[in-house]
Amino acid sequence: MKTTPVKGTNDYLPNQAELRDFLQSKILQTYKSQGYTRIYTPILEDAENLDKSDGGDNLNLIFKVLKRGDKLTSCLENKDYNNLADLGLRYDLTLPLTRFYSNNKANLPAVFKCIQIDRVYRAERPQKGRDREFVQCDIDILGSSNPNCEVELIDTTANALLNIGLSKFKIRINDRRILKQVLLSFGFEKEQLDSVCITFDKMDKIGSDGIRTELTEKGFNGGAIDKLCSLVENLPEEVDELASICKDMPELEQLNYIINSVKTLAEGKYGIEFDLSLVRGQGYYTGAVFEIQSEEYHCSVGGGGRYDNLVGKFTGSSVPAVGFSIGFERIYSILKDKNIDMSSEKPKLAIFYNENDFVKALAFGKTQKDKFNITLFEYPNKLGKFLNKLVEQNFKNYCIYGDNIEIKELKAF
Repeated sequence: MKTTPVKGTNDYLPNQAELRDFLQSKILQTYKSQGYTRIYTPILEDAENLDKSDGGDNLNLIFKVLKRGDKLTSCLENKDYNNLADLGLRYDLTLPLTRFYSNNKANLPAVFKCIQIDRVYRAERPQKGRDREFVQCDIDILGSSNPNCEVELIDTTANALLNIGLSKFKIRINDRRILKQVLLSFGFEKEQLDSVCITFDKMDKIGSDGIRTELTEKGFNGGAIDKLCSLVENLPEEVDELASICKDMPELEQLNYIINSVKTLAEGKYGIEFDLSLVRGQGYYTGAVFEIQSEEYHCSVGGGGRYDNLVGKFTGSSVPAVGFSIGFERIYSILKDKNIDMSSEKPKLAIFYNENDFVKALAFGKTQKDKFNITLFEYPNKLGKFLNKLVEQNFKNYCIYGDNIEIKELKAF
């Protein structure tokens, strides 16, 4: 049998798990301090829900779960290979949230602010930075279309990153309604907009020439493609530069309000800027979209946006909703090699005991739990070598149970 984890998944050693727990607890604490409440949803979702969720390219990365027993046998006997699966693993936390909200709306407040910190799954080709199992840290607000929701989500998420020691980042923000109006003004047809946006979203990877090639291959109007590529070369830096194209669009004023409000709240600790090229890959976004860019590590560490139509797929009536997700694995990979200050956690105390003193040593440990996290160890043959191992596991103190107990600082021998 294989001892290694499945490709695209990871084992975590105790000190790694401790750091992951610490980072997640700090993020959770920040979220809760702003009035968000935690929920849990299953990792399994109905295959039909996943397939109809407008998840963009993620729909091609769903882990599907085969039917069981007679249902599977029947499909195989009838060569009904397209219906072999009836379940799938969730690829993000947004679709499960909207299903949860639709099922439990009667028991939830009119404006529901929730937290999800949990594992999701995508059938990626495993490579650095792309796992098949990973953690997302989400906050969402359902039931309000007020742009103050965007402001609050951005500010709360930024504070969570600051609280775990990540700095030098900026928020990129756009509005899909504004982008689509710009594309219409260039000559693209309404039914082409989603396809154009999918290509436009690849700008960082394929550049202007790649956009031109892909849109030409799709058979779109050459004049419209020329105008889009010209825009790519000279993107507007301010929302107001689009006033002549997006006449009488309240979304311009809303986007300016969000940007200016966040700038006030940020107090210079992080930046926010308008970026018309920001699309976000999921098809369910309907309005403002945003992404966190680490300026130090040149990568995205989170993103989100407004998805007002997703709940309606379950209920038949639209419910305004907006969310922001931190990509925890990327945050962890950035911070794991840094000397993260975990001093807010109680230090770990190792208590060594002889075989006949276990119960007494355990009782003594209970008296120290206000100051330490306690672990008992039977006295080893080679104490120095054992203590070195404890240093690697972030233990700070140790003592030997006996008549004269002295709690000592733990140092490598």
